[in-house]
Amino acid sequence: MTATVIDGNAVAERMRADIAADVERFVQKYGYAPGLGAVLAGDDPASAQYVRMKRRACERIGIESFTREMTADSTQADVDNAINALNRDPRVHGILVQLPLPPQIDEERALTLVSLEKDVDGFHPINIGKLSMKGREPTFTPATPTGCMVLLQEVNAQIEGAHAVVLGRSNIVGLPVAMMLQKANATVTICHSRTRNIPEVIRQADILIAAIGKPNYVQGDWLKPGAVVIDVGTNRIDDPASERGYRWVGDVDFDSAAEVAGAISKVPGGVGPMTITMLLQNTVRAAWTIAESLESSR
Repeated sequence: MTATVIDGNAVAERMRADIAADVERFVQKYGYAPGLGAVLAGDDPASAQYVRMKRRACERIGIESFTREMTADSTQADVDNAINALNRDPRVHGILVQLPLPPQIDEERALTLVSLEKDVDGFHPINIGKLSMKGREPTFTPATPTGCMVLLQEVNAQIEGAHAVVLGRSNIVGLPVAMMLQKANATVTICHSRTRNIPEVIRQADILIAAIGKPNYVQGDWLKPGAVVIDVGTNRIDDPASERGYRWVGDVDFDSAAEVAGAISKVPGGVGPMTITMLLQNTVRAAWTIAESLESSR
């Protein structure tokens, strides 16, 4: 069996064209652009790269970008003040607090400070709490897990009634995507570092979300034939044959998995482009909600 390759770049490009058109409609109606603010504290290269990518993506579709950058020795007050300033700024409709934060910063406090109406990354404890509850709907859902769900829809994956296995239990990906799959009526198993016999658990999965951060960890013979695999992993490995001396791989061994799976997302170019796209989509939605609320209150 040769799997269908899920191209996140193509899906993201199509969605961003629609988002750009929505931005244009917003500007025509209100005379200003939606705005996305980011708080970046520390010296993590991956975080800095993500914020740069976000800024470029905003520019391409007409969203204004506002970044508050701080050093690794920033205090809790520095981060709190940056978030509160973005909360008050009428030009900003969405706020991203880039994780991880330096160890001296209380992550939960920082996320709680973000205004609910501007929590476009979906990590406010109230939004996460609603995501975990039956009969509740969060204002926004986290970008990467939402991107995973969109890619599943792209290949018409049957989620309702399926057995979905989530490999990894991070607050950023594993736990939120497990809750989203459960809301979509899948039966969900979460695997982590203490799970026994992970290959046997994965063999039962109709849907696998791999987000464990281990290069090429999942092997093709671990998969149920025809399973849909969404690989969230982005791991840099040495490759002397590459011009750069390294290359990026996922948490799933793509070559062996593609012989067994029904569909699999590629790395790079799978989930990665979707993360920023979902953040942009949430920002424009927040801008409409805030602007319409201000309009109706006048």
